Amino acid sequence: MNDIRKGQVPAKLSRDAFRAHFERSFFDASFSVERDAITRLEEIAWNNYQGSRKAPNTRKAGTEFSNPDYDLSLEWLDARARIRRAAKIQADAGATSRVLVICASARNDGTCPGEMSKSYRLSTLAADTLRTAGIEVDLLDMSLLASEYGRKIHPCKGCVSTAMPLCHWPCSCYPNHSLGQSDDWMNEIYERWTAAHGILIVTPVYWYQVPATLKLMIDRLVCADGGNPDPTSTAGKDPAKAKDLELEGWPYPKHLADRVYAIVVHGDVAGTESVRRALSDWLDWMGMIAAGPMSRLDRMIGYYEPYATSHQSLDGDTAVQEEVRNAARALAAGVAEKRAGRLRSPDAGLDSPRPK
Repeated sequence: MNDIRKGQVPAKLSRDAFRAHFERSFFDASFSVERDAITRLEEIAWNNYQGSRKAPNTRKAGTEFSNPDYDLSLEWLDARARIRRAAKIQADAGATSRVLVICASARNDGTCPGEMSKSYRLSTLAADTLRTAGIEVDLLDMSLLASEYGRKIHPCKGCVSTAMPLCHWPCSCYPNHSLGQSDDWMNEIYERWTAAHGILIVTPVYWYQVPATLKLMIDRLVCADGGNPDPTSTAGKDPAKAKDLELEGWPYPKHLADRVYAIVVHGDVAGTESVRRALSDWLDWMGMIAAGPMSRLDRMIGYYEPYATSHQSLDGDTAVQEEVRNAARALAAGVAEKRAGRLRSPDAGLDSPRPK
């Protein structure tokens, strides 16, 4: 029985509440010279909001999809095409090995903290080590979410918890133009993960957890683990159709499996081990392969020392610097072994009796 629970959604904003939200983007008095133009734009935005114009530009899906006549978002189709191209390059045996290095700290010297992060220093150290090993490096700096105009990752809406097929690969929840949920970074990030043979995450500990910048990306990568590559099969976001598909037997495809990974977690008081374990568990669940014990590092830098001298603590901790290099070296070796066909997870090929 298809039991869909309803009753949580709030009412749409009133006209005045919508206007107040819209005009906050133009708070600076310098916009006042275009007040009439802003008023006209607000009227258009209000009409689009009322009409729920999520994806205003679409085309028929075509014969590649289960429902060729379904209207698919042009933005989603573009993201899909870029991911497919990246996957083809990644699978090319003659392509240069590529590692995505993720600097997860929200701190950089272009915004309020006024100083670069230790994560960035460790990321660049790892990147240099990988380049020395002949690896092409793609450095993903998550601090841009805090310092670059318009850069954002919207939160996961939890479609997977309704039914796995409702979670599309790549994510189709965004953009939602009627709600002003646009300019989402994840379509580019999906492409960069897909293109990589290896992943190296360098993260600090924020309150016993990963930074919000990293968690936003982690949550939005759920569509890579079991996500549905055919939105037409669920008529977009029809929960009943998605539930039917899952109950018929869903394969839970792992779209980013078999990449090799390394993790560097650093802190100054507590939480490094739990964060490292959580990240390892997540990547293992995604079907990725750890590059060995030295590739999974958690360390304190400046243990219980002042924040003000943390960079000096890192300067003096040459051992942790070498451990980060070793994590990168292990990852480089793991990528080479994987691409040569000599590295595979020992449980590869086993079918889970409880896939999810």
